[in-house]
Amino acid sequence: MVEAVYLLCAATSAACAVLLLRAHRRTGTALLLWSGLCFVGLALNNAMLVVDLILIPDVDLSTWRLVPAAVGLALLLYGLVWESE
Repeated sequence: MVEAVYLLCAATSAACAVLLLRAHRRTGTALLLWSGLCFVGLALNNAMLVVDLILIPDVDLSTWRLVPAAVGLALLLYGLVWESE
């Protein structure tokens, strides 16, 4: 059951990223780009969570799986702070 939740979280994050980036391509709104890139990072984080906890549970990838989430959130923060001017 836990595996299904992890997979659904990864799929939902990836779907949000695709939808946000498609909307950015259509409208050109910068906030959609930064939000889409953030969700790409979150989707990678969730995919790495599946790999870490389900596929290879003997190896601890917790540090490596936090990197895409941190990069995604940093991109969103950049877009919210510096692109609003």
